[in-house]
Amino acid sequence: MRLKVLFTIGALLMPGWAATPTRIKELASWEGVRDNQLIGYGLVVGLAGTGDRRQTVFSQQSLTNMLERMGVSVPPTAIRVANTAAVMVTATLPPFAQPGTRIDVTVASVGDAPNLQGGLLLITPLKAPNGQVFAVAQGPVVTGGFVAGRGGNSQTLNHPTVGRIAGGALVERGAPSQIPSEHLRLQLRRADFATAARIAEAVNKHFAAGKPCARAENSAVVAIEAPPSWASRPVEFVAQIEALAVEADRAAKVVVNERTGTVVMGREVRIAPVAVLHGNLSVEIQTSFAVSQPPALSSGETAVVPQVGVNAKEERARNVTLKEGATVDDLVRALVSIGSTPRDVIAILQNLRAAGALDAELEIL
Repeated sequence: MRLKVLFTIGALLMPGWAATPTRIKELASWEGVRDNQLIGYGLVVGLAGTGDRRQTVFSQQSLTNMLERMGVSVPPTAIRVANTAAVMVTATLPPFAQPGTRIDVTVASVGDAPNLQGGLLLITPLKAPNGQVFAVAQGPVVTGGFVAGRGGNSQTLNHPTVGRIAGGALVERGAPSQIPSEHLRLQLRRADFATAARIAEAVNKHFAAGKPCARAENSAVVAIEAPPSWASRPVEFVAQIEALAVEADRAAKVVVNERTGTVVMGREVRIAPVAVLHGNLSVEIQTSFAVSQPPALSSGETAVVPQVGVNAKEERARNVTLKEGATVDDLVRALVSIGSTPRDVIAILQNLRAAGALDAELEIL
């Protein structure tokens, strides 16, 4: 596995590089203005024999109930559902979505249907956790994969049991979003006291008219009171605040993904003076079996004799030294120079953190 190290380019090219201010829109969201999850149960028809088998009883019952509502009475045992599949339908209702708005839906098989390719989702109500219907979905299912061939000679690409319908649901009820007023609350996506204080300072500086209108309640919430001149224009007031740019403060962190061999480090990471001595010790034990054959016409018996060999190999130690003021670039180059593998990098970083030489949070995925 090859080691991939990702880091902030500006930290390597320009040591004195300053962080670029970020809009408040990217750092925080408004309380009450949020997405809502919807879910529903439906049927996909028109499958070319790739629907649910007879073992999936609820798809037969669902098809029988639907036909019953259409005036067709058929016993469940007389229905073969090879072209029908029971599915769960999910969607995300955006804030302030109005009736008539179209949203995307995702369709996933819940039975034993092996493929939803070419299927048609019948009208399916989508409900919120409170049981109210907010949208209705229907339309052809587009899968990101397919199944070719049959029996033991077949090829499957990606996931043919999950599909998507672009704009497949119509919103029937307005989203339960909070309309902006003169009393607003900003929720930081990543809680940080310094960032919250800077947001409040930027808002007060921009709307400097008498007393301050923004106050950081804690590391995750900034309360804002609209000035009297903006009280009748809450939407414009919110737009003005979202366009303000502040420098977000981020904690130093090193993220290591052992599966992919990726190491991500930000420019805030600092390395204390430290020497790293690293080497590998491998012990190999091999067992071979020899056959002991007695001489002809003797009373001995043939026996299998195990022969065990032990071989120990220790690599020459490799060392690097990080001096005072070492940067992320120095750490990256040092680890690469000694030929570290992903497992070696994890062990080295853990030891650096334990020795107090790595002033950053270490997260291993």
